[in-house]
Amino acid sequence: MKTILISGGQGKFAKALRSVNNKYRILAPGKDEMDIRSLRSINSYINKKKIGYFIHSAAFSTPMADHKKKIEKSVSTNIIGTSNVVLACLKKKIKLIYISTNFVYQGTKGNYFEKDRLLPVNEYGWSKLGGECAVQLYKNSLILRVCMNDDSFPHTYAFSNYYSCFLRKSDAARITLKLLNKKGIINLGGKIQTAYNFAKKLNPKVKKAKINSQIKQLIGTNTSMNTNKLKRLIKL
Repeated sequence: MKTILISGGQGKFAKALRSVNNKYRILAPGKDEMDIRSLRSINSYINKKKIGYFIHSAAFSTPMADHKKKIEKSVSTNIIGTSNVVLACLKKKIKLIYISTNFVYQGTKGNYFEKDRLLPVNEYGWSKLGGECAVQLYKNSLILRVCMNDDSFPHTYAFSNYYSCFLRKSDAARITLKLLNKKGIINLGGKIQTAYNFAKKLNPKVKKAKINSQIKQLIGTNTSMNTNKLKRLIKL
């Protein structure tokens, strides 16, 4: 039984991975056990273990607007932290799976392919793209540009004029476990639809709302991705 190490072990995606796993031994340390901002901390943890895969999901993500103000946290966690993970995996020859985001794309036309031009829609996207740059230098790696949301929709409204390709976190986790041996870059998302259409399936009481100019600057208008490559690799 191979062992998967997940950074951000107390986060929602790590919990989703553990809940759908029935094949691997999973280690999911919290930040107090393994802090990705410290290469020494990562090395100290993995030196005691035999790791087959490192799923790097630890990140400073939401609220995305905070990346404008908390620049040091964004850089130290998402860029330097990811670089530390790459160096640790390189030293031990561990397969690295990096959980990136659809926000590395421009967020205007949608249906983005893996080889499309990258121009992040916001500061969060830039920080994740910075992480991708380090991962690209390590060939024993897979970058998953993931578009996912919680399995339940907790908000009272969702945007009817914002398009994306959301998956529930549990579905994204199941697919991730099927892709562990792949390399390169894969868009991981669901059906292209409005945020409202996705949300109402999870919460029938959700109300419609429209993105305004301020929100448009923050998240774009269409961050959907083309998932043909994903569909060729696995049966959905």
